[in-house]
This record gives sequence, C-alpha cells and structure tokens, in this order.
Amino acid sequence: MNLTEPIWKTWFAKHGGKLLLFARQQARYPDDAEDLVQEAFVRIWRLYGHTGEVSPGLVYRAIRRLAIDWARSLDRRKIREDKVSLDSPLSSSFDRSLEKDERKQALLRAVEKLPKEQGEVLTLKIWSDLTFDEIARTLDLSLNTVASRYRYALQKLKDSVPREIEDKPQTHTL
Repeated sequence: MNLTEPIWKTWFAKHGGKLLLFARQQARYPDDAEDLVQEAFVRIWRLYGHTGEVSPGLVYRAIRRLAIDWARSLDRRKIREDKVSLDSPLSSSFDRSLEKDERKQALLRAVEKLPKEQGEVLTLKIWSDLTFDEIARTLDLSLNTVASRYRYALQKLKDSVPREIEDKPQTHTL
C-alpha cells in the first residue's frame, strides 16, 4: 500500500472489479454499470469510509438498490415519453455486446436468461468470490435459499449452454 495514496483508492483497487461485474448484472444497460458502482461507492464511503474498513457487502447492497431505483425511474420516464411520442425504431438497433468468443457469448446469454434471483446469486458467488453467508446477508435471504438458487442456476447453465452452441446455425465462409 502506498502511504501517500488515499485509503479509498486502495480499497477500490481491491474491490472495484468485482463490484463492476455485479453492477453489470444488476443494471438494465451495461453502460450504466460504472455509474452504479460510482454512485453506490461514494454514498457508502461518505457514511463509513473514514475508517477505511467498509464492508464490500454494503456496496453490493447499495448497487442493488440503486439499480432498482434506476429501473423504476426509467420505467416512469418511458411512460411519460410514450405519451408524447412513439418509440424510436432505432432504439433496438444498437448491439451492446462486446464479447466475440462464441462460448462466452453463449454463457452470457444463458446467464441473462436465468431468473434474476438466480443470476444475482451466481454473479456474487462466482465472480465476486462471496461466500454463501455473505450473499445471504447482502440479499437478505436465508443460506438455504442462496444455496438452492446457486444450484439451480448452475444446472440451468449446464443444460442450456451446450444446447445453444449446438443449435446455432453454422456459417461457413470461403
């Protein structure tokens, strides 16, 4: 740790990547994930950061709640805009996928198709390295619920990813 570096930078360097991954899963749009992380982090750090011992679970919870608030806000905005004009036909034409590898794409599609509750647990367990106990506290769930959601998510991924790759039409270029 650099003695001249602020405590928050050290903390964020340690946890930021995992928080961003979780935020991507929570956000409606991948581009919102960084904003969710920043806002949640700043809010929590202002409350508890003076000690330098902020629990990542607090930030995960703040990200989740902010994502819900943002989604509600987007829904209200869409209703207002729909009253004024028709939806733009261009809105669905933007491809937000950055992954090019077919297996990764299939896995990402399969994770996106999971029920939200299972996707949350899977993301926190695999990519954020949280224990079932930490996930249970973060999501306000029982340990058994967390474990079963994780198990169901893994089974659905196991069943759907190979099938999706096999079902994809083969394109050959000469």
